Amino acid sequence: MPARALSFGMVAEQYERYRPGYPAELVDLVLTYAGRPIRTALEIGAGTGKATRLFAGAGVTVTATEPDEAMLAKLRKHVPAGVETVRAAFEDLRPGVTYDLVYAAAALHWTKPPGRWSRAAALLEPGGVFASFGGPRKLVDPAVADAVRAARAPFLKSDEIPSPDGTPPGQAMQWPGTELQRSEWFTDVRQTVIERRLTMSARDYVGHLSTISAYLALPTSTQEQVFSQIEQVLPETVELSADIVVHLARRRPGQ
Repeated sequence: MPARALSFGMVAEQYERYRPGYPAELVDLVLTYAGRPIRTALEIGAGTGKATRLFAGAGVTVTATEPDEAMLAKLRKHVPAGVETVRAAFEDLRPGVTYDLVYAAAALHWTKPPGRWSRAAALLEPGGVFASFGGPRKLVDPAVADAVRAARAPFLKSDEIPSPDGTPPGQAMQWPGTELQRSEWFTDVRQTVIERRLTMSARDYVGHLSTISAYLALPTSTQEQVFSQIEQVLPETVELSADIVVHLARRRPGQ
């Protein structure tokens, strides 16, 4: 697992405070796609439990896995008592128990490519559902976005995570749907976008940036400089495009 994947524990408090949660529409979309009862789920890279509480609140018995103990500690404070927590990276999970649903919320890109889909399939019941969802939060106002890029440029060229398999941004099917379509383990691959706009204060937006791995990889003194420069060019409030891209697939019954 890349080192950046394990950098979030140092900002677990900020992650919980500034990262937006997920809408009820998301769990409805997943359960409708399943077409059968989803009683159990395994979550990959649960973080502070933003998605965990959504699925647990819908009556799903969730096992939340996360490699960072600080993130798990924060998760345990916010999820129902019935949620089981396991400190482990996806690659460390061993087949044995299988689930109706395996999902990852803004975490799948941190998993290692070799064996990714065979491992996911081994954790699913035949016909079970795999779901991955997330997406970048982008400033809506082009002038504000340009000003932020200019303020960031001396410290960081980009704060985005490129597509893990090199899929161009304009292609109709995005990653991980592209890999799921090529996988022998999955079928009925679908991509859906839940459109969402968010408004937050300039200070909260900078707080959100403080939870993004590209900034966390910088020395602390540099982080302070770049956040100060960015906050200076922001209006009092900013509007973000925060669409959630959802990928769904079904484990092939014969595999």
